[in-house]
Amino acid sequence: MAERRAVIAVCGHEAGYGRALEGLVDPGVSVVPSGRELFRSISAHRRRGEETAVVPMTLGRDPDLVADTARTLRAVAGGDRAATVLTEPFGTAQHLVGWLRAAAGRVSEDSALLVTAPSGDPFEDAELYRIAALVRRYGRHALVEVAFTGGDPDPAEGVRRCRLLGAERVTLLPAGFAPPEVPELTGPAGPPVDRTGPLVPASALRRVLAERVADALRRRRGHGDDGIAAGLTAADNHGHSHTHPPGEGHDHGHGHEHGSGHHHPHGPGHPHPHQHPSADGAGQVIRSIA
Repeated sequence: MAERRAVIAVCGHEAGYGRALEGLVDPGVSVVPSGRELFRSISAHRRRGEETAVVPMTLGRDPDLVADTARTLRAVAGGDRAATVLTEPFGTAQHLVGWLRAAAGRVSEDSALLVTAPSGDPFEDAELYRIAALVRRYGRHALVEVAFTGGDPDPAEGVRRCRLLGAERVTLLPAGFAPPEVPELTGPAGPPVDRTGPLVPASALRRVLAERVADALRRRRGHGDDGIAAGLTAADNHGHSHTHPPGEGHDHGHGHEHGSGHHHPHGPGHPHPHQHPSADGAGQVIRSIA
């Protein structure tokens, strides 16, 4: 008889340590921050006889969340760890470029875009500038700026910069799970400020979660891989092996090469796990799953 299955969504700053997922995930999904709360959640599910699939809820800017989650799972007692699998992260930087481009496509061309996300460490914040540059390069908006909630520049300063650069309208484009608040501005009246969001609607978020879990369980059944070893290296190469968003699998049997130079064949329906060390050019090929 198969064990019951539980899903744990592990959250860092991109998801407000869980607050941003309220009302977005299915009621049965446990939403916890990494570390002690994750450890306790796994233990609680195992006491109820449930196997657990743990999903790092990053949109691609927080590889440390993946590595920290893997370290926590490695510390779980052997019996409990055998019934636990670490999935690939919810999203990667490549997915984030695609989601942002799709959201930008719904914004009028005469509006400046202010890509806004919770502030992280300096490397994560620098990554958002790179992502925003790709959104601008492969989009139709002339002005794309970046702002950080809880960081520098904050959204108010980002709007002011857009104003100084001649924007007639500014739209906040969320690069986190929760839409940012429209800032209150002081001084002379400036361009109107709108916002879009959420970046990933609830229906799409649930769909991606389900795919991450299904892929991880297939990987464990087929190869005995619980995902922990790969997760431990996520912060080393600023990424974690991942599959394509739903609907973007590769049903082909020929081998092919990626920009990283490696070559590997795929059978029909293969989940196509691989790593992309760079998102350069990703905006040309990635479509949104939302």
